Amino acid sequence: MIACVDVQYDDFHHTAKAALLQASRWTDSAPNWQSVVEVQEVAPYEPGRFFLRELPCLLKVLATSSNVLEVIVVDGYVWLDRDQRPGLGAKLFESLGEICPVIGVAKSRFYDAPGTDVFRGNSRQPLIVSSVGIDESTAAESIKSMHGPFRVPTLLRIVDQLARGIAGTGKE
Repeated sequence: MIACVDVQYDDFHHTAKAALLQASRWTDSAPNWQSVVEVQEVAPYEPGRFFLRELPCLLKVLATSSNVLEVIVVDGYVWLDRDQRPGLGAKLFESLGEICPVIGVAKSRFYDAPGTDVFRGNSRQPLIVSSVGIDESTAAESIKSMHGPFRVPTLLRIVDQLARGIAGTGKE
């Protein structure tokens, strides 16, 4: 089972919504299961230490799944620099006992964070794909193969909308 996760913050109230969707195949156009949880008292944003804010939210929503996950896709980086300073993806992998591969998909560059550029649709802007527990070229090909004609794959768009509270696609 492929899991895609995302978090949306309400900084005024110091809360967040964490969303999880699951699909059987990279090419699926809709999730076969989804979950959204409210998280109270989230940490403030710290550049380069985003995992302090996001990781507790992701762990809370991942705990709602009873399925065995083959891979988790996060919105962000696995590594923050070429020396493999751990980012959100690496911290999630470590928190889960290093048993479930994590793929990071970033929409913008973070300093010298490594990753493979993946061009989708007609976009000239790449997605930057990084990974842990799975070969980066395999991870990049998987993201490239995802459903949808646009830069951001359909499932990643849906999980983003779920976290924002503006979508209700799939099965809950």
